[in-house]
Amino acid sequence: MTKTAATPTGELTTMAVVAGETIVLDPRGAMFVPEHDLLAVSDLHLEKGSSLARRGMLVPPYDTAATLARLAAIIAQYRPRIVVSLGDSFHDGGGSARLPDAYRSDLSGLMAGRDWFWVAGNHDPEPPEGVAGHTVREIAVGSLVFRHEPSPKPVPGEVAGHLHPCARIVQRGRSVRRRCFASDGSRVILPAFGAYTGSLNVLDRAYRGLFEWERFFAYMLGNDRTFPIARSLLRPG
Repeated sequence: MTKTAATPTGELTTMAVVAGETIVLDPRGAMFVPEHDLLAVSDLHLEKGSSLARRGMLVPPYDTAATLARLAAIIAQYRPRIVVSLGDSFHDGGGSARLPDAYRSDLSGLMAGRDWFWVAGNHDPEPPEGVAGHTVREIAVGSLVFRHEPSPKPVPGEVAGHLHPCARIVQRGRSVRRRCFASDGSRVILPAFGAYTGSLNVLDRAYRGLFEWERFFAYMLGNDRTFPIARSLLRPG
């Protein structure tokens, strides 16, 4: 079930139900669970720019600043009691140690007064160095289970990341490709939140077996709202 409601400020918010839990699908790529006052984001890939630079691939070193700024805005809006970062929060095992002091301070400010959980990912399987919070393999809250990689078979209530989902549609001859939440009402996969992250079309074979496609929606991220798109309208690429 999907519905759109207006916030007190007049903004449109897309909500869905996953395993009986009502979730808010924010167009910036974060998921909020009002019942548990919980905010989830996935695949921040902090310090990806510095990781690439160490390998001779020079890119502007502003990804961490941009990602933390977007995260700060979302936290300021929802004021969650719990934050779950669904793995690959840092681009590699040394990413947390490379955090400049200013960014480390910004991150500490976001974490203050909250229960913050780092879910171990394939890029960052160990606890981040010099950063507060709890590192877990997975965590269950209500009927939801938060982990990094989606299980190969359907798991009711699973909230995962890792695959960086996106969707593509064609309207009036114009192709639109956007990051998205992927859900069939039983589980949900979050889009990558990091500034330097890519995406993988939900029609790719990596998603086979994960969803009941007759109930599937790709919740595409728009500029100011999230748009539920049925499987029949999706295109590869």
